[in-house]
Amino acid sequence: MIRPDLTLPIPETIESAHFIGIGGSGMSGLARMFLERGIRVSGSDRADSQALRDLAAAGAAVHVGHDAANLAADVDTVVHTGAIWPENPEFVLAKQRGLHVIHRSQALYWLIGGRRLVSVAGAHGKTTSTGMIVTALRDLAADPTFVNGGVIAQLGVSSGTGTGDLFVIEADESDGTFLLYDTSIALVTNVDPDHLDHWGSREAFYAAFARFANQAREAVVISSDDAGARAVTAQLSHSNVITFGEADDATVRVSGIRTHGPVSFSITHEGTTVAAQLPIPGAHNAINAAGAVAVLLALGYGLEPAVRAVEGFSGTVRRFELHGVERGVSVYDDYAHHPTEVAAALAAARTVVGDGRIIAIQQPHTYSRTQAMYREFAEVLERYADHTVMLDVYGAREDPVPGVTGELVSGAFADPAHVHFVADWQAAADYTATVAREGDYVITLGCGNVYQIIPQVLDALAASVDGPGESAGE
Repeated sequence: MIRPDLTLPIPETIESAHFIGIGGSGMSGLARMFLERGIRVSGSDRADSQALRDLAAAGAAVHVGHDAANLAADVDTVVHTGAIWPENPEFVLAKQRGLHVIHRSQALYWLIGGRRLVSVAGAHGKTTSTGMIVTALRDLAADPTFVNGGVIAQLGVSSGTGTGDLFVIEADESDGTFLLYDTSIALVTNVDPDHLDHWGSREAFYAAFARFANQAREAVVISSDDAGARAVTAQLSHSNVITFGEADDATVRVSGIRTHGPVSFSITHEGTTVAAQLPIPGAHNAINAAGAVAVLLALGYGLEPAVRAVEGFSGTVRRFELHGVERGVSVYDDYAHHPTEVAAALAAARTVVGDGRIIAIQQPHTYSRTQAMYREFAEVLERYADHTVMLDVYGAREDPVPGVTGELVSGAFADPAHVHFVADWQAAADYTATVAREGDYVITLGCGNVYQIIPQVLDALAASVDGPGESAGE
């Protein structure tokens, strides 16, 4: 991988940009916004995807596979992610040509310009929270420009250029680039230690969040409930800190959360209470909604209109997203790739599955996270799912680590009857179909390419007779 060098100069003007890794959710959103600015856009990714096809339809020159020939002669700026290797032929050629070579965070900085910025950071919930803020602001006629880490379901895009003065982003703490931006309002959803391969220690991770929050020009909105967020709050010197959550002393307090079906709850601020309901399940989404409402309050909106605007949010793609139903079995996908996220996703599913069971198909993400957290993954999967089908590790930018496989996670289950490790995807799909029965939910979990197994699962379900399901935790 390439660590971002944020000291490199950012060009004042860009006429032709090439994106290495253009198919990713964040990169494709940036590329779309460059197109909307009238900039010539090209890019490459290692595999074809709907994102590539959509960008091609919008006017970008896209290539499947990385090759120096993809870098056109008129390109003046190359944008890359940290997931590519220094030997990438397009990256090497760009350096040889003396082009501006910038990290995606610097490209986003260039797009933001001098707009009033809302930055959303946190180990979990930031994509949903960003989506809530964006859709609420649009409902309130603010029309923000935005870049999110996932597609906002009701908008069908992960980024968009608005006419207002607000710019809303999902800021990335994984590599420190969230410290680059000139933020007006900072939202910290939680500070559950992650990405310690970059930060080195929990203390360094907390200190980075404290710096991010203290840099905000106008306000800091931060969780009152999360232990890490409380540790960060203790380090803040900011004059305008707004807390949100279920804690009695939260500035924006959530209470009465009811999770059967769409989540409903109440939000209280300065003695006024407003009832709310979301069309998406999960207690964690009530907390996310409170954070979004707190941001709107910081922007000057009243409590009632803020709550009503947030209620209109219908979710983001790859967050408890239904892909199909076969033989009475509903097949969902969720981006959860950290034990806390997996627990939240499965707990939300439990509130709506009724008498059915939950069968998780887990793809561990990165060798470093799997090695550090395999016991935690096993614990939450065994607690919240009735049965788990464990796939192998999606390495992303990392080289394999001997002994770190999906079997490492499955081997940590207290009861091996609750888990089945299958490296082959077709075998995993076929096995899932033998376990699932009418009324069950199958949920793929991970931020790699695990969602691509869903057609195989649906086909296997359609081709099978209703299995006995006795091995799924019974």
